[in-house]
Amino acid sequence: MDFTEEQLKRYSRHIILPEVGGKGQKKISEAKVLLVGAGGLGCPVGYYLAAAGVGTIAMVDDDKVELSNLQRQIAHSVKTLDVHKADSAKQTFEALNPDVNVIPIKERLNSKNILDLFKDYDIIVDGTDNFPTRYLINDACVMLKKPLVSGAILRFEGQVTTIMPHDGPCYRCLFEEAPPAGLVPSCQEAGVLGVLPGVIGALQATEVLKLIIGKGTPLKGRLLIYDALGVNFRKVKIPKNDECAMCGKNPTITELKDSPEEYCSI
Repeated sequence: MDFTEEQLKRYSRHIILPEVGGKGQKKISEAKVLLVGAGGLGCPVGYYLAAAGVGTIAMVDDDKVELSNLQRQIAHSVKTLDVHKADSAKQTFEALNPDVNVIPIKERLNSKNILDLFKDYDIIVDGTDNFPTRYLINDACVMLKKPLVSGAILRFEGQVTTIMPHDGPCYRCLFEEAPPAGLVPSCQEAGVLGVLPGVIGALQATEVLKLIIGKGTPLKGRLLIYDALGVNFRKVKIPKNDECAMCGKNPTITELKDSPEEYCSI
């Protein structure tokens, strides 16, 4: 594509980076990214991807904006209370950057629609809040060979990892089985520091942009953990499990299963 004078000004700080340049910005403008959740994580991820000029951003979320969301979900406001989060985020991101096409998908993921929703996108970003849904997203990405950038937050701690299916461990290699119901509380039950999803979401957006331009080292096989109270980052190596039920040598999961739990964006 040939950049307009306005686009050259908008993306000038990218274009002057040797690692990005005009070719990298063109890749960004042609990229298609799907975000699962337009909440605490989806908002900063989408904001930064829109600012960067990612050409197509889909947001899957069937929830509506509530007042309790506004402490951390920065794409929404009092003006969009009771509006679908995906529609609210579309308004915000396209107001920031008219170059970007934001596709609101006001559906709930399930085993029947997930493959069709994911198949046309280059990268998937997970911003949901329970284990069964994360497994569903992981399994679909492994089946479709789609890179997955996964984030999680709770109280004062956040985690990020990037899953490259069939080229490193998947989410089931990290957590073979979900913890017993009720053992890990949700953000609604335990709370979350309002700025924490901004930190984790920005890291997720960074991973996405690195994957698009093909520069740097993604968090493949590594879990980055951030402790806001201690201001500490640490990395934990994730070994690939050859016995993994999803991506191991002899996988036993051959079809997708619906999450038994309701989920929402964090």
